[in-house]
Amino acid sequence: MKKEELLSKEVEHIDIKTFDSREIIDAFSKMAFQSKNLARASHIFEKMIEDKDCSIILCLAGSIFSAGLKKVVYDMVKHNMIDAIVATGAIIVDQEFFEALGFKHYQGTPFIDDEMLRQENIDRIYDTYIDEDDLRVCDMTTAEIADSLEPRPYSSREFIIEMGKYLETNGSKVEDSIVLEAYKKGVPIFVPAFSDCSAGFGLVYHQHSRGDKPKVSIDSAKDFLELTKIKIASKETGLFMIGGGVPKNFAQDVPVAADIIGKDVGMHKYAIQITVADERDGALSGSTLKEAHSWGKVDSGSEQMVFAEATLSMPLIVSYVYHKGSWKNRKENRFNDLLK
Repeated sequence: MKKEELLSKEVEHIDIKTFDSREIIDAFSKMAFQSKNLARASHIFEKMIEDKDCSIILCLAGSIFSAGLKKVVYDMVKHNMIDAIVATGAIIVDQEFFEALGFKHYQGTPFIDDEMLRQENIDRIYDTYIDEDDLRVCDMTTAEIADSLEPRPYSSREFIIEMGKYLETNGSKVEDSIVLEAYKKGVPIFVPAFSDCSAGFGLVYHQHSRGDKPKVSIDSAKDFLELTKIKIASKETGLFMIGGGVPKNFAQDVPVAADIIGKDVGMHKYAIQITVADERDGALSGSTLKEAHSWGKVDSGSEQMVFAEATLSMPLIVSYVYHKGSWKNRKENRFNDLLK
């Protein structure tokens, strides 16, 4: 097969506004196992939305935008259902900013010759394909943004704001760019491991080409301090976590960071995690929210683990809360303004 054939069927993003999951969530609440857990997670997310003192932090890990969940998060930003995002670089840059530049993800199959894909410059994420040539354009666009900035350390949040400005100035190729919408609404996006993605390649190019001249760099400690300031400024906080990894730990850690700088802010009042990771190996991605309570990170009572795959479960939870409508009474927190 040739490249044109392999990259012929685009991944389409699911739209939670087009279906109402309230009935199925209500049915799940009368069942058992993960259906009941998913229903309880939906109810906890609704409580976060209804709590006027609660700032909501969305944590994202895994290749979820390439799989079709981008519009779900876009609507969460657009309709004031979240106040900050902590994510992997792959999600925000290689998948979200990548599509805003006009590129696509394509439906594929895991049952294929990967050497043939390599020869065709196609990257595979399970059953999804990406054009490597397009990713190189994304790499160099981040280098271009870095070249345009005053050479100094930036938090990832500050750099992603510049990505939003770039899309506003040059025109996003899609109407549902999260990076652009978050920039407009003052919603901070943190990528603690920012160099671990397409932006990292762009920054490598930027720093190499600058030689001995001053360079743009990313200050991950500044990220941590900025997210801690959001926690301090909020009466209560809630976490909605997809997957685990760095975004989960980074967001869970801020009550401890606040305590270290002398601020008693309390633990996260609410927490939901959707994951397929196993807790029995002691790794973070599968560690329970109950375990996080022992670290002083997550309060007990309004927390729920859902052991399910995100493309199946996240749209149901968000559709449920969207159609309940409590988000219509939430104000914009615009935490980017706080962090200027």
